[in-house]
Amino acid sequence: MPRPTTKPDLIRAANEQFEKMWKFIDSMTADEQNTNFNFGDISNKKEAHWARDNNLRDVLVHLYEWHQLLLNWVKANKNGEEKPFLPLPYNWRTYGDMNVEFWKKHQATPYNTSRDMVKESHGEVMALIETFSGDELFVKGSFSWTGGSTLGSYCVSATASHYDWAIKKIKLHIKTLTRAK
Repeated sequence: MPRPTTKPDLIRAANEQFEKMWKFIDSMTADEQNTNFNFGDISNKKEAHWARDNNLRDVLVHLYEWHQLLLNWVKANKNGEEKPFLPLPYNWRTYGDMNVEFWKKHQATPYNTSRDMVKESHGEVMALIETFSGDELFVKGSFSWTGGSTLGSYCVSATASHYDWAIKKIKLHIKTLTRAK
């Protein structure tokens, strides 16, 4: 699926990927949804998330926290508070450390709570997207606080692209569960 560059494409991609993710999750039993990942040897996987996320809850709270980043960033900047997308002290070179902090923050969050959290935050993000015009979302320079990017690009990253990331992990989890049977 090409990266969305219009408001209708963003809305469609975000909702389709979100629904696709839930189809995979809902195809599992409750025990499988709560089972820790067992991806075996991940030494060939360079991204830190393969070692960081141990279960479905970790994936869902990660999505939730990135929704919160987007929601809080947009709200602050629309209200005149200049705020970067990534909270201090993080930047695009160190955001992996921020993701670890999100992970730590939610180790006591129950799986069912994580489900509710991400479903609610997805709805909030989609409602936020609806408040902007297509130009506001995808024309560079519409907002000074988006820098050289567009607001829509941040929205794609926090929704459709992140859901695609989650789907890959969930599909591998399902595959390893199937092999174990």
